[in-house]
Amino acid sequence: MKRVMELRQLEYFVAVAEELHFTRAARRLFVAQSGMSAGIRSLEKELGAPLFIRSTRRVELTDAGRALLPVARQALAKASDARDAVAAVQGLLRGTLSVGSLQCLGVLDVPSLLARFREKHPGVELRLRHDGTADLIDGVRAGRLDVAFTPLGIHSTEGLGVLPVADEPMVLACGPTHRLVGKAGIRPDDLAGESFVDFSVTWGTREFADRILAAAGVERRVELEVNDAHSVLDLVSLGLGVAIVPAHFEHKNSHACFVPIEDAPSWRIAAVTPGEERVSTAARALLRMVEEAAGRGPGA
Repeated sequence: MKRVMELRQLEYFVAVAEELHFTRAARRLFVAQSGMSAGIRSLEKELGAPLFIRSTRRVELTDAGRALLPVARQALAKASDARDAVAAVQGLLRGTLSVGSLQCLGVLDVPSLLARFREKHPGVELRLRHDGTADLIDGVRAGRLDVAFTPLGIHSTEGLGVLPVADEPMVLACGPTHRLVGKAGIRPDDLAGESFVDFSVTWGTREFADRILAAAGVERRVELEVNDAHSVLDLVSLGLGVAIVPAHFEHKNSHACFVPIEDAPSWRIAAVTPGEERVSTAARALLRMVEEAAGRGPGA
């Protein structure tokens, strides 16, 4: 008798189809790449058709793979709904919750939030992914993430659910001997000619700072580019450049100095989810906790 395909095989298939990369897909699902490859080969054997065109440079869907993808997504969604329905009757919450976030939100303590969620719902498997703003929103749209904590006003969230969490001002971080230290406030055009330290171009803070300065007609040079907040502030505190950052960065480095920026838009963080009909029960439970945390104030 021919074996019926397993949901795990479909999950492997969807992950590779969305990532178009076996290593990234395996990392996303926290499984060994060899096991994922074997599962997909088994699925292809059962279906009697190859689902991917594999080469040393890239992975592409075949016609059969493109036909299977929407059906596989529907099957996984229905299986998730079935688990949620049974768990609800039993008064339990199960399944998987995939969360995306910037590394340093400040206005929301994501690790503590997830710890409280795990304590309340131990049957839910948690997955956390740090990424840039564009990739987080793309992850929600593609179904790779159930919830993403990301800034608003940088990339379109049209068609997605948006729960505002908190906002804070943007400030200038600079070294203790910088010419602007001690000012009650500066304007973006006061930064003309400065050398900047910043994150990579995919990070929301970088894009937000670009917009603030572009609106003021300031052309800037990013001479030092790093991928973590502590390195930004270490370089700034040593006088190697300045940075435009959210105000909560003031609590990360005692050697840098911070100056308010007048007329700059606020840094607004939100929980972004798929459209209403696609929000899982576990995601709804997390959103309720987010609302409670936001009600207690930043970092609650």
